[in-house]
Amino acid sequence: MALLRSLRTQRTTYLINSRTSVSVSSSSSVAAAAKRHSLHTTAALEADVQASSQSPSQEQHVQAAGILRRRQQHHQLLSRLIYSAGAAGVGGSRQHTRYVHSGQNGRQSHQLAQSSDVEGEALREKRQLGKSASPKPSGTPQRDPLDVGFNDPVAAFKSKTTWELVRAYMVYMICSSEKLVEHNMTLLKLARNLLGQKLFVLLMKSSFYGHFVAGENRHTIVPTLERLRSFGVKPILDYSVEEDISQEEAEKREVESSVSSAGDNKEEGTMPQYHVDKSFADRRYKVSSARTYFYLNEATCERNMETFIKCLEAVSGATFGTGITAIKLTALGRPQLLLQLSEVIMRTRKYMEDMVGGQGNVLTHHKTIKDLEKYYATLGDNKNVQDFLKNVTSDKEGILHLFPWSGIVDEDSQLSDTFRVPDPQTGQMRRLISQIPPKEEEMFRNMIRRLNTIVKTAAELDVRIMIDAEQTYFQPAISRITLEMMRKYNKDKAIVFNTYQCYLRETFREVCTDLEQAKRQNFYFGAKLVRGAYMEQERARAQALGYPDPVNPTYEATTDMYHKTLSECLRRIKLMKDCGDDARKIGIMVASHNEDTVRFAIEQMNQIGISPEDKVICFGQLLGMCDYITFPLGQAGYSAYKYIPYGPVEEVLPYLSRRAQENKGVLKKIKKEKRLLLTEISRRLVRGQLFYKPKGNYVPI
Repeated sequence: MALLRSLRTQRTTYLINSRTSVSVSSSSSVAAAAKRHSLHTTAALEADVQASSQSPSQEQHVQAAGILRRRQQHHQLLSRLIYSAGAAGVGGSRQHTRYVHSGQNGRQSHQLAQSSDVEGEALREKRQLGKSASPKPSGTPQRDPLDVGFNDPVAAFKSKTTWELVRAYMVYMICSSEKLVEHNMTLLKLARNLLGQKLFVLLMKSSFYGHFVAGENRHTIVPTLERLRSFGVKPILDYSVEEDISQEEAEKREVESSVSSAGDNKEEGTMPQYHVDKSFADRRYKVSSARTYFYLNEATCERNMETFIKCLEAVSGATFGTGITAIKLTALGRPQLLLQLSEVIMRTRKYMEDMVGGQGNVLTHHKTIKDLEKYYATLGDNKNVQDFLKNVTSDKEGILHLFPWSGIVDEDSQLSDTFRVPDPQTGQMRRLISQIPPKEEEMFRNMIRRLNTIVKTAAELDVRIMIDAEQTYFQPAISRITLEMMRKYNKDKAIVFNTYQCYLRETFREVCTDLEQAKRQNFYFGAKLVRGAYMEQERARAQALGYPDPVNPTYEATTDMYHKTLSECLRRIKLMKDCGDDARKIGIMVASHNEDTVRFAIEQMNQIGISPEDKVICFGQLLGMCDYITFPLGQAGYSAYKYIPYGPVEEVLPYLSRRAQENKGVLKKIKKEKRLLLTEISRRLVRGQLFYKPKGNYVPI
């Protein structure tokens, strides 16, 4: 076993060192081929050592020592090959090297020497090696038939030990108790005080934490990610640490960060929904299925950015280009700026509607610059109008945007100077946004810089980014910025995904508008479709502030909106396939715990001839919820994801509290999952499989 540990240590050091070697041009293919050969040879040699170590006879020790010597000779030969390839490609460039030593008890000490002039190249090399180094189960990848009724307990839980099934059943039993769930946070804090930290952590890992959370840090979650992968499921990683602050503190932070230092000037034409109201300043109000960030200062936003980047690195290291990280834009900047930007977008739409008629986003009017010139004809040769028209974004089909959004996202435009339009009567320029002080302009540029840094890192690591939807008073700005990130980064594949909440009345129209922009500006469109997390809060706020309710009237209307929007996306994918275009230019995640919606998506895919291998539709559910949907999908060859939260036990209590609340609201789904769990536990007891060990041979699509 000592020899085996030595062999693994050498392989770890060698692989990480190899991943960061610099190679270019034709020499890179030589090095890559050598590395792939190393992976196969290393795996074979390790298997030999493992076999010899199972029965520790003297002869087998000698045999293992011989294998180790061959391993060392193999490394020397391979090092010369890679050195030659690297020398031919980059001459005397410095290496970007990481040394890793694996010690006892699984501890690792890291010594990292970085060279900034090759950092970008090293990331690309790491990405390429990650693709070639993907662990492939031996033999042909397993594929199971899919029970679209989702009633097969074996398929649902073959990835779980019997203890994990028992734990899940106990957790769901507790979630079925309304009183326990209602006071869950109080009970958790009481248990922590009574038991002490160590016992409390042990209790949580044996119950709620162990069921809903993957681990405490990016290293301890790796076994969970690897097991998911072996059963055909990929991760969406989220560092789920949340602040446990009081309602008073939340309201104080939100009000202070949602009003400009110049004051909350409600000029003529302002819209009340895009201004903070203290009654709804605690954005956690009636929200159980979404995390909330409250702005404290710019340093906190920087730390949030670093956390998201660590998530990207963790996903990249464990999933080989198939993983996703979820982020929220409110974690990266001052909410006041999103409020003001959202109001600008909606006032721009109203300006366009008043001038040309119709309804909706600017590009849906299909007006050209010549059309606008006609509307301004009475103003004569007005310099303000001419300057304004020069900055309008348009193509041969018409106007896309009245403002140069690319300049805004590229961090160099002043908001106060950008969002001005000519008055059709006087020709004078009027602001659609109140004057923003220089310090707040800088804060906005910081927010965009942070997002650019995250998305650029995701592209380099070959990981996708899903930008979560938030409240409707933030969402116009979030969607607009996200679409511009798509335009900038989704040139060769979908890296950035936007999120659309189907409980909103305007969702179908918004998705169609964004699909049209993606087509006209030729970028890959990524969308996650969800029902939504803020329905009760949105409805109450609209009633209190006196603006139209943005929410669909019934649950059935929301389901219809979801299915209608999904069908439109599938229809466009089918058109692209039929025309010989790249169908992957539209990528959709069906993020739903509703099995009827998942079944609808599968039926639609079958009807119009979209297969899982097309890789344009994927499915996603939360870790610890609806396993009877996710795992059968992954094992049948569909692209299936689990939303994977992680973080220290004490710091994810608010997340666990929300999961308990959410499960209380879906008792029908819990009832089915409990029935399937009990069936599988009984089956294992009868068949003597109490100590069943999950071992998958599936490869995610």
